Amino acid sequence: MESFDSSIFELSPIPMWLEDFSEVKKQFDIWKSEGVTDLNRFLHEDLSRVTDCAHLIKILKVNQKTLDLFEAENLEHLSQNLDIIFQQEMFEAHIFELVALWEGKTEFSSTTHNYTISGKRLDIKLRAVVLPGAEQRLNRILLTTEDISDYMNACRSEIANRQLAEARFIYSPTSLWVEDFSRVKSRMDTLKKIGIEDFNTFLDVHPDFIQQCIEDIVLLDVNQATLDLFKATNKDEIFRNTAKVFTKEMHQTFKEQLIDLWDGKIHHQREAVNYALDGSIRYVLLQFTVFPGYEDNWGLVQLALTDITARKKAESYLEYLGKHDVLTKLYNRSFFTEELNRLERSMVRPVSAIFIDMNSVKEINDNHGHDAGDELLRRMGNILDRTINHTNYTASRIGGDEFVILMQGADENAVTTIIMTMQELLNIDNQYYSTRPISISFGHATTHGDEKIEDMLKRADQNMYVHKKQYYEYLESMNAS
Repeated sequence: MESFDSSIFELSPIPMWLEDFSEVKKQFDIWKSEGVTDLNRFLHEDLSRVTDCAHLIKILKVNQKTLDLFEAENLEHLSQNLDIIFQQEMFEAHIFELVALWEGKTEFSSTTHNYTISGKRLDIKLRAVVLPGAEQRLNRILLTTEDISDYMNACRSEIANRQLAEARFIYSPTSLWVEDFSRVKSRMDTLKKIGIEDFNTFLDVHPDFIQQCIEDIVLLDVNQATLDLFKATNKDEIFRNTAKVFTKEMHQTFKEQLIDLWDGKIHHQREAVNYALDGSIRYVLLQFTVFPGYEDNWGLVQLALTDITARKKAESYLEYLGKHDVLTKLYNRSFFTEELNRLERSMVRPVSAIFIDMNSVKEINDNHGHDAGDELLRRMGNILDRTINHTNYTASRIGGDEFVILMQGADENAVTTIIMTMQELLNIDNQYYSTRPISISFGHATTHGDEKIEDMLKRADQNMYVHKKQYYEYLESMNAS
C-alpha cells in the first residue's frame, strides 16, 4: 500500500507536498492553555507568530512536479529557498490554513501567491488534507499547490479591460486627445528587426530615443474638455504649446507607455502630472488606447485625461492627517504603532528610542490656560523636528505631552549625538522664550542582540520615569529650602 501511495504521489500531474505540522500542533496547545480562543485575531496582532509557525513546519517529501514548478533541483534546494518561495504576500493565506487546523478541519483550500526560486510570481490554488490517522498530531498533511497563473492573468486582464471601458463612460466628457503614433510604431519595429530584445535596458542606455518618439507623435485633434482643463482659448493654442502641457516630468510616464507598447499592451493607464498653460499643476489619470482597426500601425490612438487633482490633494491631506499630529506637526501614535511593527519585522539592528516627557505642562494649562500649554507643545514639536532633520529617524507625539524618537540602525553613540542636538536646540529655544522655558525628562535605550523592540522601549520608558522622578525630587528640595 505504501509503495502504491508513493507511486501515485510521484506521478501526480500537480505539485504535492507531504508535511509534518506536529510542532505547530504543540504550539497550538500552548496557546490554548494560555487562553487564546480567537487564533485569527491573535496572529494578526503579531505577524511574527505566523512566521514562527511557518518555521515549525517540516517538509517530509515533495514530488517532481513541485520541484519543476518552483525550479528546484531537489528537496534540499527547495528547502533552502523557502524564504523566496513563500513571501509576506502569503501571510493571509497561511493564517487561513493555521486557523483551519486550529478549528479541527481536516480539509481546506485557499488561493495565494508563491514565487519560483528565480523570482517568478505564481498564482497558486492550495488544497490540503490531513491524512487518516494524523488528525490528533497533524504529523502528516498532504498539500497540493496548483499553478493557476494563466487563469488568474486572464481574469485580471478581463477586469482591466472592463474597468477601462467603464472609466470612459463614467468620466465622460473628459479631456480627449486623438493622435497618430505610426512613426513611433515604425521606430520600435526597426529596433525589433535589428535584434533588440531588452527594450527597457535599451531606453536606459539611449534616453534620447524617448524624446525622438515624443517628437514623432502627430497631434490630430482635442476636445473642448481639453481646452477647459488646460486653460487654452482654442485648439491652436494647445497645438502650439504641448511642450508646456507635457513637460520633462512626463518623460518617465512616457517611457513606461513605450515599454507597454513594446510588450503589446495597446490599452493601458497610469497616473501622470501635466500642467495647464497658466503653469498650474494637473494630476491626471491617463488612459491610452489604439483605435480598433489601427492595431497594426497605431495610426489613430486616443488619450483620455481625467483630472484627479482634487482627489490627489485630498488623498495627500487625509494621508497626512492619518499619520501626523495636527498641533505639533510630528507623527502621531497611529504612525508610531505602525512604525514599531515595521521595525520589529525589519532585520536592521540595533534600534534605539528616546522617550521624552514635558515637565509641568499640566500646571501651565491650569494656571495660564490651554493656549499656553499648546504653544509649549508646538515649540517642542519644532525642536524635535529640527533634531532629527536630515536623518531617517522619526519623532512621534504619543500622548498629551509625551514624545518618542525612533532610530533604526542607531547605536548608543548615535543616541548620544541626537540627545546633544536636542538639548542644544532646547537651550536656544528657551533663551528666546525665557519667560516660559520648556523642561523635559527623557530616557533612552538601544536593543541588545536579538532583544525585542517592545522590551527595549520598556527600558527607555523606565529610564525616562527615573529622570522625571529626579526632576520632581529636585523641585521639592528647592521648595523646601
